[in-house]
Amino acid sequence: MSAGANTSPRADAGPGPDRAGVSPDKRRVVVVGPCASGKSTLVAGLRRLGYRAMVCGQEHSEIQTLWQHAGPDLLVALDVDLPTLRRRRGEEWPEWLYLVQQTRLRGAKAAADLRLDTSKLDAAAVLDRVTSRLRWRAPRAG
Repeated sequence: MSAGANTSPRADAGPGPDRAGVSPDKRRVVVVGPCASGKSTLVAGLRRLGYRAMVCGQEHSEIQTLWQHAGPDLLVALDVDLPTLRRRRGEEWPEWLYLVQQTRLRGAKAAADLRLDTSKLDAAAVLDRVTSRLRWRAPRAG
């Protein structure tokens, strides 16, 4: 994420295109995780499939409950180990920053409906696991 970027839940997280004439899934999927864990890639894939998905920049916030402001129906917590993060973002990525982000994500990870370590999963496998969970977990009434 670039310096000075807005790290609050994104307001433009509306539903993606209809899937073959089917109404978009109305549930809000909120994705948290450290930098380079695949949050943006996952959200883009979910939106292509018609899900209301958004990234929450919890890893950049001292507010432990930032993710709750987005009102998730499904909270997905991604994780990545430091060696993989460095392969994705550069070997100079500081361990102290990785550890700070892990601390900031602790509450969201504990509350997550689904937790995935993306260190050994490609983007397609992550998307498949999340969509499988969405199919398994019926929408809330209301």
